[in-house]
Amino acid sequence: MGEFVRVESAGGIATIRLDRPKMNAINIQMQAELGDAARQVDADPGIRAVVIYGGERSFAAGVDIKEMAHMGYAEMSAHSGGLQACFTAVAKIGKPVIAAVTGYALGGGCELALCADFRVAGEGAKLGQPEIALGIIPGAGGTQRLPRLIGPARAKDLVFTGRHVDAAESLAIGLVDKVVPDADVYTASLALAERFADAPPLALRAAKQAIDHGLETDLDTGLEIERLHFSALFATEDAHTGLKAFTEKTKPTFTGR
Repeated sequence: MGEFVRVESAGGIATIRLDRPKMNAINIQMQAELGDAARQVDADPGIRAVVIYGGERSFAAGVDIKEMAHMGYAEMSAHSGGLQACFTAVAKIGKPVIAAVTGYALGGGCELALCADFRVAGEGAKLGQPEIALGIIPGAGGTQRLPRLIGPARAKDLVFTGRHVDAAESLAIGLVDKVVPDADVYTASLALAERFADAPPLALRAAKQAIDHGLETDLDTGLEIERLHFSALFATEDAHTGLKAFTEKTKPTFTGR
């Protein structure tokens, strides 16, 4: 349990709760706590899906600019590795991850949302990568995860201009997957997470890794990644449970073994 990031779980669903007044600016301490939280939920076999939530007011306004303002090249060169590492820890959670986006998800906040598998946004949400207005560029995955999600031209538009994107446009360009009333963001995100609570966790992890790693390489290599994950699942109890349940027309209970 960190000062600014805590993990709450119930019914196989974990919530990584960001809570740094006023707008969840992600400082160095919060980055470390976020990485710890990501590794915690990833390692817990009782957790089947994860929601990242910044509260009713704001998802995360970005990385703490005041903390970075005094840094020179040498300091930032050392610090940026840790910044990327904590976000990568979120991206590598081997379970479905939903970002519940309320208010602002800008800069580092948008980059954190990009680490999730799905993004549910409130109608009043604003997303974007405004770093260009500070004379810098995104440094926690924005130039890499954003074009992989929405395409290079749209990503360049957001990164080059630094403009904020409202919920409707975010949905239209594929930056978010669902838009709901602001008051319903967390509930809708939990409902999405609950769809995976009874799913086979080893198969979900394999599917996520196959998709994510396959996107980083050529098709032939991606197909081989898929084949290896597919074959490996036949060594699990869950696969045999699912196959047997299908043939016997019963409902399987997956244990993660």
